[in-house]
Amino acid sequence: MAQALINVPAKAKRGEVIAIRTLISHIMETGFRHTQLGASIPRDIITTFTCTYNGEEICRAEFFPAITANPFFVFNTVAMQSGTLTFKWVGDNGFSATETATITVE
Repeated sequence: MAQALINVPAKAKRGEVIAIRTLISHIMETGFRHTQLGASIPRDIITTFTCTYNGEEICRAEFFPAITANPFFVFNTVAMQSGTLTFKWVGDNGFSATETATITVE
């Protein structure tokens, strides 16, 4: 199972723009490399990332083989109401990881 680190402010003022930072551990094999014997190493990357805020999608990203191992992703949103942010990473070979964070809006 992959380990994810998420940085979301615990509190924010209504209407404030907040930065959300995510990092997930994943080896990210491109599929272009070969073993010493010439066999192809199968592709194994995270293909999509989504974030929902109280069930509404606020961010979506599609990744390709050039993405780094352990991708660090930063985006902004407006804090409108207290609630839950759900982060989901989906990848090759059945990879899926989901994490949540809460925010209190004053």
